[in-house]
Amino acid sequence: MEQHVELSLRYDVCFVDRVFESTRDVLINAVAAPGSGRRPKVLLCVDDGLARANPHVVPAAQAYLRRFSSRCQLVSPAPLTIPGGEAAKQGFTAIEPILRAVYERGLDRHDSVIAVGGGAVLDAVGFAAAVAHRGVRLVRVPTTVLSQNDAGVGVKNAINLYGSKNFVGTFATPTAVLVDTTLLHTLAVRDQRAGMAEAVKVAAIRDAEFFLWLEAQADSLRAFEPAAVARSIRDAAHLHLAHIRQSGDPFERGSARPLDFGHWAAHKLESMTDHELRHGEAVAIGMCIDTAYAVAVGHAPQHVAQRLVRLLERLGLPTGHPALARRGEDGRLTVLDGLEEFRQHLGGELSITLLSEVGVQVQVHAIDTTVMAQICEERADGCRAR
Repeated sequence: MEQHVELSLRYDVCFVDRVFESTRDVLINAVAAPGSGRRPKVLLCVDDGLARANPHVVPAAQAYLRRFSSRCQLVSPAPLTIPGGEAAKQGFTAIEPILRAVYERGLDRHDSVIAVGGGAVLDAVGFAAAVAHRGVRLVRVPTTVLSQNDAGVGVKNAINLYGSKNFVGTFATPTAVLVDTTLLHTLAVRDQRAGMAEAVKVAAIRDAEFFLWLEAQADSLRAFEPAAVARSIRDAAHLHLAHIRQSGDPFERGSARPLDFGHWAAHKLESMTDHELRHGEAVAIGMCIDTAYAVAVGHAPQHVAQRLVRLLERLGLPTGHPALARRGEDGRLTVLDGLEEFRQHLGGELSITLLSEVGVQVQVHAIDTTVMAQICEERADGCRAR
């Protein structure tokens, strides 16, 4: 006997200003559905970097949840603070405090973990929530450009292990994602700009008109003007979500990963620099490498690479890094090991996304490593903008 099982999954992504204001009900409705009659427990997890940079966030979040105490139970008077950046997801020891809090506070599968922070914190908390009881409800409140336009709105979470980025993780839909761009104002300039790489990425592979808009607004985006930033985040998030909805492969069972354009080199560079490079910065460099390769092997005209590099530079993003010239004991460029690591991460055959034109992608399944090595060496001398 053979049966076909088809699953339907849904989660809400809401764009809301001042999410912790007492007049806003979107967060409490994500935690406790109106009229449900249940008073679920809530574990609040907050990015430590955010809490220090914006000391008003934690009191505002706590006051909000206490205001709705008739509908939810805040399980601790103080939030669980998570180290910001990649430290949040360095191995199982990083998530043990989250799992312990879920266990000791008695949360079950119908209770909620609220994760407030950047992409790495959302990854770590999301992974812990996904494996505790095989899945505790998760509400994400992303607080960086990159987490609002990319990492925080998708269905993936992971931690790093054995020096490999995102080696252990799950696909798990959150209950809701609440995007509040008013939480971005305390970001360091470097982090403001780094997150814009993911907007460039999704425009480059999916939407030539959005790419044109980014080019036209590059000066405003670099200056972090609120209206331009909010629109770039909204449009990039919509494109990422459209891919998840329409690709037919939301959990990446196949080998093609167009949303990972530029990421094979990016992930390797992050580990090679001990995460001194921000993820967005590494993605910017990775896109430059892969687009230069596309030109070199005849997949794309030169102007595609020129437009991409120029846009990234105008946004204040790096287009090269000295680590690209690093060699192992065998004399081979270390960054090229990222190709096989990426293939293993994909599963099956290697599949690298290249551009054939702005807004048009092509998948290739083999890389000429001699050509790629030459490009990486050229990019090792690239300008590292800020």
